Amino acid sequence: MSKILIRGAKVLGGDPQDVLIDGSVIEAVGTGLPDDGAEIVEAAGKVLLPGLVDLHTHLREPGREDSETVLTGTRAAASGGYTAVFAMANTFPVADTAGVVEQVYRLGQDHGYCDVQPIGAVTVGLEGRKLAELGAMHESAAGVTVFSDDGKCVDDAVIMRRALEYVKAFGGVVAQHAQEPRLTEGAQMNEGVVSAELGLGGWPAVAEESIIARDVLLAEHVGSRVHICHLSTAGSVEIVRWAKSRGIDVTAEVTPHHLLLTDELVRTYDPVYKVNPPLRTERDVLALREALADGTIDIVATDHAPHPHEDKDCEWAAAAMGMVGLETALSVVQETMVETGLLDWTGVADRMSFKPAEIGRAQGHGRPVSAGEPANLTLVDTAYRGSVDPAGFASRSRNTPYEGRELPGRVTHTWLRGKATLVDGKLT
Repeated sequence: MSKILIRGAKVLGGDPQDVLIDGSVIEAVGTGLPDDGAEIVEAAGKVLLPGLVDLHTHLREPGREDSETVLTGTRAAASGGYTAVFAMANTFPVADTAGVVEQVYRLGQDHGYCDVQPIGAVTVGLEGRKLAELGAMHESAAGVTVFSDDGKCVDDAVIMRRALEYVKAFGGVVAQHAQEPRLTEGAQMNEGVVSAELGLGGWPAVAEESIIARDVLLAEHVGSRVHICHLSTAGSVEIVRWAKSRGIDVTAEVTPHHLLLTDELVRTYDPVYKVNPPLRTERDVLALREALADGTIDIVATDHAPHPHEDKDCEWAAAAMGMVGLETALSVVQETMVETGLLDWTGVADRMSFKPAEIGRAQGHGRPVSAGEPANLTLVDTAYRGSVDPAGFASRSRNTPYEGRELPGRVTHTWLRGKATLVDGKLT
């Protein structure tokens, strides 16, 4: 593999530097580096970040290839600056055995646009009754360390306790979809003023908060790690903040759409805004931003949830829940966190690369941009502004809530171990 010299990039938003890639690793970082016959990438004014890591992606394969495949999903990831994604287990069949997680892992290896780390189901068939093959999935070629029934909550406290005890033995983590099912029966949107005015079934904040409160106490009791998926309410922030103050080993994620959008958008009855957990209030959005800034919320995760048009182009009540997010995540974070002054680019690297890689034990990812490190890198034109056009997405699905919306920033280049997967905004 030839050498690549990224010239004049603002590494993590700092002063301009040159970064020389030799093969799969970074050879040198400095100013005025000789090109030495390397391919030159002019990066003046652009920000260079470590490759992004998404701890929460739905790739749909096997079983729902009409929505997404590992190939199309990883192409979307590369377009968004990601070099590693964690694939959720709610596929068909469910990723609850070593065989299924190895299939997803090998598909990721074969396609090569980013590393794919499967997430194993906590319970067989996501049914919440019996623990899945946690040990076998961890010991498989996929080396699973994160387990989740995402899409469903592990609502049985005994099952959740057993899962936490089991994964503790090998340093794994249970990622909980916090949703008390009895409190959300028939729910269509956030419970509040808007749901009352529209006459739609309300999804109360306490349905999320009660599960988080229970699970942080279970994690403390067992001495294990628990991760909270797509945290969405101000009350959830306070519970996680309290748990961390007690030394409980809890981490949490927020999605880009929960950092930007509110339940007021549901007044349009456009199912593109239907998501689980639902869009919340402006007060919740502001609390989530502050919590991400102060570290109470550890990471940004996309919850990229692709759906074919027929599952969204219908009446609200019948529509599927979810939004695509891999190709717009960094732009939303730039708008909500960087341009508001809540985070600098070093903070973005922490929340979107370093920390998610650490939580998921993603080897070779979330590493510093320095000599000797793997060349997993993302170059961002932060001065760019443009309208979102889903027709140009690499994802197989188009269910974005940002269509026609102007967002800042554009990923121009992505490198996976020194191999360009995106060049000048185009997939290789």
